[in-house]
Amino acid sequence: MDIAREIRRLKVERKALVLAHNYTRPEIQDIADFTGDSLELSRKAAECHAPVIVFCGVRFMAETAKILSPEAIVLHPNPRSGCPMADMASREEIASYRKDHPDTLIVAYVNTTAAAKTEVDICCTSGNAEKVLESIPEEKKVLFLPDANLGANLNRRLDRKMALWPGWCPTHNKILPEHILEAKAKHPEAFVLVHPECTPKVVDLADQALSTGGMLSFVRNSKNREFIIGTECGILHRMCKENPGKAFYPLEPAVICPNMKCITIEDVFLALRDLSPEIKLDESLRLRAREPIGRMLEVLP
Repeated sequence: MDIAREIRRLKVERKALVLAHNYTRPEIQDIADFTGDSLELSRKAAECHAPVIVFCGVRFMAETAKILSPEAIVLHPNPRSGCPMADMASREEIASYRKDHPDTLIVAYVNTTAAAKTEVDICCTSGNAEKVLESIPEEKKVLFLPDANLGANLNRRLDRKMALWPGWCPTHNKILPEHILEAKAKHPEAFVLVHPECTPKVVDLADQALSTGGMLSFVRNSKNREFIIGTECGILHRMCKENPGKAFYPLEPAVICPNMKCITIEDVFLALRDLSPEIKLDESLRLRAREPIGRMLEVLP
């Protein structure tokens, strides 16, 4: 069986849209209708009006698609594809913090569960976090969750003093300063791009810290010909496809998110064939989780 052809057939039959994050397997990206970062995928989910959405990414992303497209059947092809960082901030823990700090505005990275989003004030992505924070008065007390690395990098960049939740991305946290220095020694002419989920010490060694969407845009428009890429290696597939003639160097050891790699092309086929596993959310929870995402989208141009 030609599984890619069968997926294309089922997409037509189901009138389905396949969305894939930039970190998913290359073969997943190749059969997707749209590939992007968290912000781009959130917008596409809100605008697509497809009756079936197959979301290839970690669970919180599929939940966000369901929050924004409640009428759609949202399929998450592999339930094991979760996000450890998202699980570091539970709904109950956030509610407890709010009770103890009633005058604090809570900003949640979109990398949070649907349940956690019901207890926060506004969401952001790594691509729009600066705009979201700039919309909040400087004198306002802010808690940023769950990623302390992203929050610390934003505090330094924007000269803010947000309180930071003790969470992190296990994949980006494995990137160490010595990995960047070793790559720069091998490729001295290369421009260094890292993700802002990396530690501040890693970000200090980079030329730019950008979301995956920001990286792709930067590379596309840059006159540089060589790049060291400090994020999950799945993005290299799209970078190479979109930029023939430019060289991209991954870090060593390879930066791999096992959760993003859980979803296989076979999983996508089975999800389309069986219309399962489906993301289902209690409607009252969905509506409450929609509010901070809606505030985020209102901030953007």
